[in-house]
Amino acid sequence: MGEPHRQDYNFTLGILAFAGLAFALQQTMIVPALPSLQRDLHTTTAWAAWFLTAFLLVMAVSTPILGKLGDQYGKERFLLISLGLFFIGCVAAIFAWNVWSLIAFRALQGFGGAVFPLAFSIIKDEFPREKVGAGVGMISAILGVGGGLGLVLSGVLVDQLSWRWLFIVGAFAVGLAAVLVWRFVPESPIKTESRLDPLGALLLAALLTSLLLALTEGPSWGWGSSRIVGLLVAAAVLTFTWIRVELRVPEPLVDMRMMVQHTVLFTNLTAVFAGFAMFGSFVLVPNLMQLHGHYGFGLSPTATGLYLLPGGVLGLFAGPLAGKLGTRFGSRVPLVVGMLLAALGIALFALLHVSPWEISLGMVFIGIGVPFAYAAMAKLIVDAVRPTETGVATGMNTVMRTIGGVIGGQVGAALLTSDTIGRTHVPAESAFVIAFWVSAGVALLGALLALRTNERSTRTAFAD
Repeated sequence: MGEPHRQDYNFTLGILAFAGLAFALQQTMIVPALPSLQRDLHTTTAWAAWFLTAFLLVMAVSTPILGKLGDQYGKERFLLISLGLFFIGCVAAIFAWNVWSLIAFRALQGFGGAVFPLAFSIIKDEFPREKVGAGVGMISAILGVGGGLGLVLSGVLVDQLSWRWLFIVGAFAVGLAAVLVWRFVPESPIKTESRLDPLGALLLAALLTSLLLALTEGPSWGWGSSRIVGLLVAAAVLTFTWIRVELRVPEPLVDMRMMVQHTVLFTNLTAVFAGFAMFGSFVLVPNLMQLHGHYGFGLSPTATGLYLLPGGVLGLFAGPLAGKLGTRFGSRVPLVVGMLLAALGIALFALLHVSPWEISLGMVFIGIGVPFAYAAMAKLIVDAVRPTETGVATGMNTVMRTIGGVIGGQVGAALLTSDTIGRTHVPAESAFVIAFWVSAGVALLGALLALRTNERSTRTAFAD
């Protein structure tokens, strides 16, 4: 392999963006396919939900760990490891023979979550400072863009072919991304010489597993059940223990002092609200558009995807624009604007849902707002921490979005099941309206939190 061309920043950015898109698609493509998977694999709704839960659990646990390892031993190396595990999971999922095998393969795919923090680290190390903002904005916006496009593409594949094509497409995209990264992305010269923190990693894995398991299984096990209460108590105890351990070890997995730095803290809190708003609305929209007989539009998955497409396409342009605005006015501006646009788009869902084009209108605002917010969050984090902490810091920001997304999805599902038409299991129109208003309100609160991010603190931290 020849020496990579370090000066070709746009080409490197394109490869990293493609790798991020491959992951983002797999994150949400599974959602519209859950009924088909449940039927074909002869399982229950609760176990079918584990196709998403297992993915999110492994992603939440592995992302900061692989980000830390990348900071220590090489970002490009661990980006390849992340993509390699992701690729194996995609290929294996094509041939899944029952519910348990698919859950296991989806868990393996969750290692792909490290693509984002490792990509941010490579950009921070390799790109000129004036290009870092647009680069980080582009990569981070891909998570929001891919989330929307994943819903669109899933509908077409499931409607026209079968759910196995979700993983065929995923394997092709991830495999191609891995080859391009191996061939063209240079290894970063900036590394952190430090020891691993196995106890911190184990405690982080345990607390995130307890928390996400409780959040995802609460509706089926019962929020007041002994199992859910036990998991939540365990998560609280493990969190306290983890923080104490990380404050005492000489080289922690996650520097707690970094996490409570003003900009990092409020950016991560905003990330929770952004994840809630995104998943709290995204998961509901296909159900509304495909509902028959009462309200909704009775659309096919393919038609649903076409109506959602404009918002996804606009997101491709929102990320770089957010980076440019952040460079000129500070990243707090696109973060606040993005959260406000997302709140407006979700509010439109609640107010206007008589015709499919009205849903498309709401998705336009969300398609711009969510990538705006995601791009700005990543830039704020990257600027606020030392270069050697970029991987783990952005990894934790991704974890915060994941936790918010799980909470938002479960709150939306709970609202739909609590307000049904008569004695049926069909959600009432008012259930969708309330769920959308809740997500819009959360996005608005996220905008208020975003105002607390401190640009001056960010520059000071960077200078240090």
